[in-house]
Amino acid sequence: MAGRGKLIAVIGDEDTCTGFLLGGVGELNKNRKPNFLVVEKDTSITEIEETFKSFLARDDIGIILINQFIAEMIRHAIDGHMLSIPAVLEIPSKEHPYDASKDSILRRAKGMFSAEDFR
Repeated sequence: MAGRGKLIAVIGDEDTCTGFLLGGVGELNKNRKPNFLVVEKDTSITEIEETFKSFLARDDIGIILINQFIAEMIRHAIDGHMLSIPAVLEIPSKEHPYDASKDSILRRAKGMFSAEDFR
């Protein structure tokens, strides 16, 4: 992948994915696999988790954006990801506001610093 940047992957509801796709995020890799998953009410947790794990394994993805309410469904898989790349960022959706207390990545980052580090 010399000379090319990494992609942003999105796992989200229809509104979130549509917004990012309209912004130009959508791509297919050489195996014709998309870098997004639209989660609907009939999407299984297994499918969400398998897609998340496939995004972790792809070397062309640098950031995974996931709606926080969807991240709650696969929290064990997200908590098991310890590498910095791809970065996993939990984002709000139109129907579900962001709750920092549920974001395990943010809690992990807060644990790396103390109040004295910011003085």
